[in-house]
Amino acid sequence: MKLELRFFASLREGLGLSGESITTPPEVKTIADLRDYLAQRGNPWVEVLASAKVIRCALNQEMVADSTLLVDGAEVAFFPPVTGG
Repeated sequence: MKLELRFFASLREGLGLSGESITTPPEVKTIADLRDYLAQRGNPWVEVLASAKVIRCALNQEMVADSTLLVDGAEVAFFPPVTGG
């Protein structure tokens, strides 16, 4: 499956890139699978996208849960939790 990835704020800084195009293997079916797949790249990926960290995700510009199924050609965006005051 082909995906366009986008990384924002501290995630972008931690990875050193704002986005990339990737093709995933067939076993990557959900947002959670994608995070695990990317974390297998090693550092800094495992540190930035570890499944224990709270990260918000959007699929085609809609906020989604980690259990959401991916679709071919989708844009997947990763955001750190937002705080404000």
